[in-house]
Amino acid sequence: MQPQDMNRDWHATARTLSEALPYMQRYSGATVVVKFGGNAMGDVRDMARFARDIVLMRQVGMHPVVVHGGGPMINRTLDKLGIKSEFVRGKRVTDQATVEVVEMVLTGLVNKRIVQAIMDEGGRAVGLSGKDDDLMVCEADDPELGFVGRPIEMNVQVLRDLFAAGIIPVIAPVATGMDPNETFNVNGDTAAGAIAGALQADRLLLLTDVPGVKDTSGEVVTQLSPEEVRQMTDDGTIAGGMIPKTETALKAIEQGVRGVVILDGRVPNACLLELFTEHGAGSLIRSPDLPKHEQRT
Repeated sequence: MQPQDMNRDWHATARTLSEALPYMQRYSGATVVVKFGGNAMGDVRDMARFARDIVLMRQVGMHPVVVHGGGPMINRTLDKLGIKSEFVRGKRVTDQATVEVVEMVLTGLVNKRIVQAIMDEGGRAVGLSGKDDDLMVCEADDPELGFVGRPIEMNVQVLRDLFAAGIIPVIAPVATGMDPNETFNVNGDTAAGAIAGALQADRLLLLTDVPGVKDTSGEVVTQLSPEEVRQMTDDGTIAGGMIPKTETALKAIEQGVRGVVILDGRVPNACLLELFTEHGAGSLIRSPDLPKHEQRT
């Protein structure tokens, strides 16, 4: 690389940091819950890049919380053990044998892999599940689904204690039930929404494999109100796998989350683009009382 090219790169980097300063100041002290999907976890570089972004968020004074899935890893483990897995309306039917595998994979392999990635990037992280300190107590979501849980009680003081210690919580979506020794598998988006609502989070970022909510022409809608989401769902514009995500977003906003963003987690530095740039990334579903200066431009 020629010296003049290097100078241009350095100037561009400095300009980017300078432009990001107002957004860093805006989010200082803010709680941001990030749902990290299972597909990106198999790539070491993607995992390291995601962990670096989370550490940076903590470094500038934010309180990030990572809630993760792990579907591909669960599928591989079930296949190795010869346990058949079925899905109903997009959710895994979870019998006793399956929920034991889900707990083993999510709280063990996947959770600790993310914790280690954050530690490798200079952060401090602690792995939890919804069972720890009764963080997330569930009841059965649908008898047809078995041990798939719907959160009915949240106890997030343990997360606030970790924030105070400068530690990033990494949460596996496995929860306890009302009965002794009861374990539930919880959809990752559902768990992230419930945790964000209980924390009254400033932002919930749902990382997925699509750019965001699209209109009838296929263009990403950068900002929506809850009413617009309902209208687009009623007329069929929002359909398929996007419906559970927007339902999670609407419920989180009803519980006090200021904004929910559905964005493409495959894009490098997606979280930083959303939080620290003027244009953001993906589709922001905003609380009706979100100040104008925090909305999309």
